[in-house]
Amino acid sequence: MQDFNLHAPRGAHKRKRVIGRGQGSGRGTTAGRGNKGQKARSGGKTYVGFEGGQMPLYRRLAQRGFSNYPFKKEFQVVNLGELERRYQDGETVNIATLKQKGLIKGAVPVKILGDGKFTKKLIFKISTLSASAKAKIEQATGSIRSVDT
Repeated sequence: MQDFNLHAPRGAHKRKRVIGRGQGSGRGTTAGRGNKGQKARSGGKTYVGFEGGQMPLYRRLAQRGFSNYPFKKEFQVVNLGELERRYQDGETVNIATLKQKGLIKGAVPVKILGDGKFTKKLIFKISTLSASAKAKIEQATGSIRSVDT
């Protein structure tokens, strides 16, 4: 085989079967949908978990317990090690500077975690910090200013 003579193998391309175009086509009348019934009709679908009109299992079983999912708060996480690499001494760490330096995206709340080595003296204007992050910032003589979110 040469490089310039490439083609798909035999049988790789099948023609689309045209259905519902009259009796003479061999695929007319019911057009592969069978006879009558809900699935033969246009728009005749059922929902996931449908049991033919019987009360579905997910509605028969009692709902128990509590889920915090609707109330959960998601944070974008930034570690102190990243701040050590990207910031210079005396700079301010806030939402705007974190976005500018490419550490966060969007408007989701930010939390600073204490992972990594931290020695720089920075000013933090962020509402959420972990306990270990606070300890490392105070040890490096940085300042934390409270900000309401």
